[in-house]
Amino acid sequence: MGVNTKVKKTFFCQSCGAQSDKWLGKCNSCNEWNTIVEEVVKKESKNDRLQLFTGNKNPNAKSNSPVLLQDVGLIEYPRLATPGKELSRVLGGGIVPGSLVLFGGEPGIGKSTLMLQLALRLKNLKILYVSGEESEQQIKMRAERIGVTTEMCYILQETNTQNIFQQIVEIQPELVIIDSIQTLHTSYVDSSPGSVSQVRECAAEFLRFAKETNTPVFMIGHITKEGTLAGPKVLEHMVDTVLQFEGDRNHVYRLLRATKNRFGSTNEMGIYEMNGDGLREVSNPSEILITNREQATSGVAISATMEGNRPMLIETQALVSTAAYGTPQRSSTGFDLRRLSMLLAVLEKRCGFRLGVKDVFINIAGGIRVEDPGIDLALVCAILSSNEDMPIPQNVCFAGEVGLTGEIRPVNRIEQRISEAEKLGFDKIIVSSFNLKGINVNSYKIKILNASKMEDVFALIFG
Repeated sequence: MGVNTKVKKTFFCQSCGAQSDKWLGKCNSCNEWNTIVEEVVKKESKNDRLQLFTGNKNPNAKSNSPVLLQDVGLIEYPRLATPGKELSRVLGGGIVPGSLVLFGGEPGIGKSTLMLQLALRLKNLKILYVSGEESEQQIKMRAERIGVTTEMCYILQETNTQNIFQQIVEIQPELVIIDSIQTLHTSYVDSSPGSVSQVRECAAEFLRFAKETNTPVFMIGHITKEGTLAGPKVLEHMVDTVLQFEGDRNHVYRLLRATKNRFGSTNEMGIYEMNGDGLREVSNPSEILITNREQATSGVAISATMEGNRPMLIETQALVSTAAYGTPQRSSTGFDLRRLSMLLAVLEKRCGFRLGVKDVFINIAGGIRVEDPGIDLALVCAILSSNEDMPIPQNVCFAGEVGLTGEIRPVNRIEQRISEAEKLGFDKIIVSSFNLKGINVNSYKIKILNASKMEDVFALIFG
C-alpha cells in the first residue's frame, strides 16, 4: 500500500482479551493461568487507513461533540421481518437496521444452515453471504438440500476484510452474513486468523460498517471447549446481540436463545427441529416435550413453565434408588444441580423424607435446560413419586416454586400457564394458593387446585 508501518509486539489474554506489555503466567484481569500469548500488531498512522466502506471519508460523518439529551432526535427505523417467527421472537421483533449480531454454537449444531435459510428466505433483499470455511459448491449443495431459491443472495468466498469491503461497495447489500468471524483477517494486524487481535479488529471493522451504513450484519462465532464464544470476551461487549444455538447432537431439537440483546428481551427462546432438508420451526413445543404413555409411570410429573412470553409444558423425570456404592449420587440433566440439592434438603428437613442415603437422578425430557423456578413443584412430586413408586395421574400438571420453609410460592404469568395446560387437555393443575388472587377460576374448564405447603400437595396427589 505504500504506507509507513510500525511493527509492535504485544501480549493478549486468550480468555478475556486483556492486553499486556510483557508475558505473565496469570492474567491480571480474569485471573486465568497460561492464557497470555504473544502477537505481532502492525500499527498505521491515522491518515493511512482509508475509509473501508466508501473509499474515502464519509461526507455525512459528524464531529463528536456533546449534545443535550432533550435535543437528541429519535429516528424510528422499521425492523426487517424475518421469514420465521422463532428468530423474530428471539431478536425482539425482527432484524434492526445497523445492528451487529454475534451467532454462536457448537460445531455441527446448525449455525450455517440457519443463516443460509435466513439468506434464502428473505425476499426482496440483497444479501451477501461471506464464507471463509466452505466453498461455493458446498454452499450450493446445502441450498439445494434446503430447497429454497432466491435471486438476491450473493456468495463470496473470502477471508480478507479489505477485499470483502471492496465487494460490499460494488454490490451494496442490505444484509451481510459472515461465516465465520474466526476465519477472517485484516491487513492492519500482523497475526494469524483466529487470534485475539485479529478477531477483535475484524469485528470492529464490521461494527463501524454496520453503524455508518445502517446495514445489519450477522457474524457466526465458534465455541470453545468450555462452551463460551471463542475470541476475546470484549467481542460480546462490542456487538448489539449475542445469539446462542444450543442442542444435543443426539436430539433433533435445537434451542435458540439471546444472551444479550440491546433491542429486546433475553428471556425468549426459539425451538427448531433438525431434519434432512434443514431446520424446521417448532410452533408448539409442549407437544414434543411431553411423552405419550399408555399408562402412568412413577417418577414422572408435568410442569407448566415459561420461556420469556411463551408458556410450555415439559416433562420432569426422576429416579430415586438405594445408594449401592456408599456415597449417594446426585445427577441432574437440564436442571441446576445446586437447586436440586436445595429441594432435597427441604424434603428431608421440612417433610421428613429420608432421601440422604439414596441416589437421585433428574432429567428434563427433550434435551432442553430449564431455569424457571416454577418447575420446583413438579420436580419434587416426581422425586416422591419415584421414591414411593406411586405414579402421578397423567391428567395433572404443576406450577409452583418451593421455598426453604416448605411453602409453595407463587409464580409469574400463572394465567398463561393455566391456559396452556387447558389447551393440551389436562384436567387438573396444582398451583400456589397465593396465585389465586384476582383469577376467575370459573372461567377455565381445567380444574385449578391450590396448595400452600408441600403436605397439601401430597394429600391432593397421593391421598
